[in-house]
Amino acid sequence: MEHPLTGRRVVRCIIYARISEDKEGAGLGVARQVEDCTALAKRLSTNDAEYRVVLIFEDNDMSAYSGKPRPGYQATLTALRDGEGDCVLAWHTDRLHRSPAELEAYIDICEPRRVETRTVKAGDLDLTTATGRMIARQLGVQARYEVERMVERQRRKREELAKDGKFLGGGRPFGWEADGVTPISVEFTAIREAAASVLSGASRLSIARSWNRAGFQTSRGSEWTSAGVRAMLLRPRNAGFQVHRGVSVGAGSWLFPLDEPTWRSVVAYLENASRQIVPQTERRYLGSGIYLCGRCGSTLKANQSQRRGGPVTKHYMCRATPHLGRSAELLDDHVQLAVVDRLSLPDAVDLIARHEDPVDVRAAQAELKDARETLDELAAELGAGGMDLRSWRVASTGAKERMAAAEALLSRAVRVNPALELVGGDVEAAWRGLDLSRKRAVLAFLATVTVLPARRGPGWDSDAVRIDWKK
Repeated sequence: MEHPLTGRRVVRCIIYARISEDKEGAGLGVARQVEDCTALAKRLSTNDAEYRVVLIFEDNDMSAYSGKPRPGYQATLTALRDGEGDCVLAWHTDRLHRSPAELEAYIDICEPRRVETRTVKAGDLDLTTATGRMIARQLGVQARYEVERMVERQRRKREELAKDGKFLGGGRPFGWEADGVTPISVEFTAIREAAASVLSGASRLSIARSWNRAGFQTSRGSEWTSAGVRAMLLRPRNAGFQVHRGVSVGAGSWLFPLDEPTWRSVVAYLENASRQIVPQTERRYLGSGIYLCGRCGSTLKANQSQRRGGPVTKHYMCRATPHLGRSAELLDDHVQLAVVDRLSLPDAVDLIARHEDPVDVRAAQAELKDARETLDELAAELGAGGMDLRSWRVASTGAKERMAAAEALLSRAVRVNPALELVGGDVEAAWRGLDLSRKRAVLAFLATVTVLPARRGPGWDSDAVRIDWKK
């Protein structure tokens, strides 16, 4: 097209800029590419033709090699298909594509429309001729080769780091500085307290809320959620284990906040929903799912109701059928007073002392270590050709079974008594200091609460609530 006043040919230019990794986090890489491409358009302009930038598309912190969709690149192709540009300006050809398949699709769009491709660092591509297309394909193959070599080098480096138990890089893990090795004491303490809280029945959501109130942020700088707390507590690095490609490859070289039995107990608790008193969604009532119906034995659930614009009332009802109901406020107050009174008695320590089969942690850890060493020796012999794959599978089965049994034993090594911190002091104050999830855990640990049919007439029938203390 020609300029109506100057008569010069106007070449509509589309700038595409991309950077694979924005370490500065400010988009400076693509901004510099756009600046250089804009300067290129000015240099290309002559008395006969004006190279005018009409559209700019960017993909920041996005790799062309990963195969993930690039919104800016797709918008560039759409604009070319719609005839909105005559020339594509890029900093280098590898900013456009590093995949032969992508290049062929790009050629299919540009060739029939005679779209020019000009770059700041790699010159021009004439896709309207066989020679130009051959050169473009050669550049694409070279770029692909360089990327694959880079990926191989990075992969080998990460394998070496993993073997040596060193930090593999990436975002800062919660608990450590950016080097992944230097501990942050306040975050270490938070991880230990979160592990103890989970094992004593606290909900992940309550932990997330307390961390957000304390100003803790995730490694991405966002607020904590229930899912985020769970994922963090499941990390093997919390117990000093190095993981590479989803497989534990040995011990890390960093200090860690949790011992192995505690971490394995937390993992077992979080991965077994049936063992959790507090569900993933936060409860809002003390006895929901804990109180039992005295008529049919089902648990009670909490409900709210409102009649003719009156106040909202909260009550418990049988989960199976509405043949029994009770005021939530009165029932919860009655149960809480009973718990505080019972734990204030001199024999409260005897009530909460539960004797379970002890776990020999040292023996389990020794068995685990021996099984791992056996597997390592078998793997080395297989690699050296000393045994075939079938023999290795047979020989390694026993070691794997021993390792699994030891891990299962360690996962039962740590149990936190949810009521232990309540005795020996001001029980009422300690009870008030617990969040709802912890109160629910204490109640489920201490007693079975059965709600019986109440007598007719006004007033609260305390005899219609039976509390059986667990031994």
